[in-house]
Formats: sequence, C-alpha cells, structure tokens
Amino acid sequence: MGGDMNASFQQDDANDLVFVTGMSGAGRTEAMHSFEDLGYFCIDNLPASLIPNLLDTARGADGHMTRKLAVVCDARNKAFFADLQGELKKIADRGIPFRVVFLDAGDDKLVARYKASRRKHPLCEEGMTIAQGIAAERALLFDLRNAAHDVIDTTDMLPMQLRTRIRELFSENEEREGLAVTVYSFGFKHGAPLDADIVIDVRFLPNPYYDPALRSLTGLDVPVRDFVMYRDETVEFLKRWRELLDVVMPGYVKEGKQQLAIAVGCTGGQHRSVALAESTGDYLKTRGYRVSVTHRDLPLAESVRCALDETPNSKKDE
Repeated sequence: MGGDMNASFQQDDANDLVFVTGMSGAGRTEAMHSFEDLGYFCIDNLPASLIPNLLDTARGADGHMTRKLAVVCDARNKAFFADLQGELKKIADRGIPFRVVFLDAGDDKLVARYKASRRKHPLCEEGMTIAQGIAAERALLFDLRNAAHDVIDTTDMLPMQLRTRIRELFSENEEREGLAVTVYSFGFKHGAPLDADIVIDVRFLPNPYYDPALRSLTGLDVPVRDFVMYRDETVEFLKRWRELLDVVMPGYVKEGKQQLAIAVGCTGGQHRSVALAESTGDYLKTRGYRVSVTHRDLPLAESVRCALDETPNSKKDE
C-alpha cells in the first residue's frame, strides 16, 4: 500500500484530503484543531466503512474535492485500522489523491501524558498497564506508520510547535496570513471593548468634533482624515505605533495565534478612531496580514443618526 499512497501524494490536490492518525496521546486533538484553523472540515473517529460515502459527498462533478477534509482516526475502534488500510488502498486505486499524517511520540512521554491526564488508554484491557496498552497500539499501527506520508514526532514538542509544523506542511499561504486580524474603531463613551487583544486610546490627539465644519463628518471623509493624519502629533504617533506593531505581530504569529482584535478608541468613535483604524488596517495589509476593518460605534454617531432620520422611509420618534 505504501507505494500507491506515495504515488497519490504527488498530485497537486493531495492536501485536500488528509487522514490524521497515530499513537494515542501523541497530539491528534491538537492536530485536529490546527486543521480546523486552516479551513479543513474535520471528522473525528469516522468508521472506515463510511469513508467512500464521505468522498462521494465531498467530491464535485469534476472529481475534485469541494472542500478540504481532515479525517482523524484513532484506536477507540480497534477494528478500524485493519479496515482503514484497505479503504486507503481503494482510494489510491480510484486515483483520489490524499495524504496520511502519523503522529508519534516516545513511549516514556506517552506514559507520562496518560498519567498526567488520568485517562484510560483505549487499548488497555482489564489488568493491563499503560505501557502494555501503548505496546499493543504500536504493534497495531506498525504498517500504517510505515505507509504514512508524514510522520511527526511530538515527543519534545509543545502544542504551539505542533501547530506550526502542520501549518508548514499544509498551509497554502504565508505563515502570517494564517492570522486573521480585525481592526475596529470605537467610542469610549459607548463603552470600552471587551473582546480586544490590543486597545489603543487616541483621545490625546486634537478632536475634529470642535471644528464646526468637521463635526457632522466622520473619519471616512477626506477633510476629517486629513485633519487627523497630517498633524505633527499623529505623524509621530503613527511612527511609534507602527514600530510597535512590527514587534508584536510576528510574535503573535510565532505563538500560533489565529485571531487578533485591535481596537482603536476615541471619545465618540466617529472621527479620530475611525481614521486611525483605517490607517492601521492599511498598514497591516502592506505587511502581509489578512485584515478586516470595522467601525463599532459609527452608526451611533450624531451625523449618521441624523442622515438616517432624514431618509424618506425612516420613522420619526413619536
């Protein structure tokens, strides 16, 4: 089976169908979370007999996968692995590309992990020790390990390092593109954000609200944006702010963070924070990050409420 499996690995879309298996305690749950973060639809402990039905459902008319799948297989069903090898051979014979990832670790480490978790090893029968259960599982998986496309030894790995390794093998994007960044503006008078990882307060900058010509505008309008962005205080702030982002953002990527929220706040969430949230988002995009920019409290701004009140179909307060 190993030759057929390796032949299928050569095809470009082999990464669209991944079987994740290996020793119990070697990190399959962490691996499944990593694949979920990469956009895979993950199925845990699917019976081998149902794999053909799954593939028939997941493949389009052109024979290609309509979405990426990661099937996690473990020893909870002892008969699974004998059936699995036969099903993988059938998949290879059908010319469907796939990839098998085998997670392994040293026996001493696996014993220590099971003792720490206080969970029963799935192959431990009455009267068996953890070490005996591990030995039985290793014998059961011997052929599958030899046929796997990727063997990852997690003996000395932290969960973050396993996630990084899986991204290296299966991510189609640059590493920093795996971090989804949301930048949003807000107004402190409407409440401080609860979900932000980084909060920056820009109320120290001059406020366009006190200019009658700018009061009814927002940070999305050119006059307000120019008022905020071209002041000496803002130029100096942006220089230091971007230097800080250049330090912390690679650190978040290295730590395996998948989502990051940056909140930029001013008094009302209408002028300064809006302009600077847009600027922050634009800068991070130039650095290769996936960024979305939103404005939490802009609908609450006085100018926006007035505009809505003046629309033909709007309801006036009674």
